Amino acid sequence: MVKKSLHNRKDFDEILLRISNLSENSQRKWGKMDVAQMLTHCELILQVPLKKIFLPKTNFLVRAIGVMTKKEIQLFNNGIPPNMPSFQKVIVNFDCNFVVAKSNLQKTLSDYVQAYEKHDLPGDHALFGKMTEQDWGFLEYKHLNHHLKQFNV
Repeated sequence: MVKKSLHNRKDFDEILLRISNLSENSQRKWGKMDVAQMLTHCELILQVPLKKIFLPKTNFLVRAIGVMTKKEIQLFNNGIPPNMPSFQKVIVNFDCNFVVAKSNLQKTLSDYVQAYEKHDLPGDHALFGKMTEQDWGFLEYKHLNHHLKQFNV
């Protein structure tokens, strides 16, 4: 079973192409965010491995569930289910400019690749626990894929 990753150039380029196929009028299949809010949310999520956003510590039970969820996604190559809860710091419930949000996400994706190439990704995540570079590439791809599917691209 092939597992896609932002660390694979082909998969990374696929994500960029799908982002470029979005328009201000792209309609969601589920959830509350519009397309500009989704792009902003994805950009904020990518700021976590860039160490620009720090998520709050979670209690033992929540973290244990997060670690198990990470393992399940990796083992079965599952997608992320619709309407999953998120950390408050990365919830986008305010108006966003589509053009700015799209540009910011593309720039942050580039910054992410540079951090990966410098081996400068964190070894831990507040929910998922210990993280390897492979974990980051796989889970960030899964997150972006989830939201791009949400908007039919």
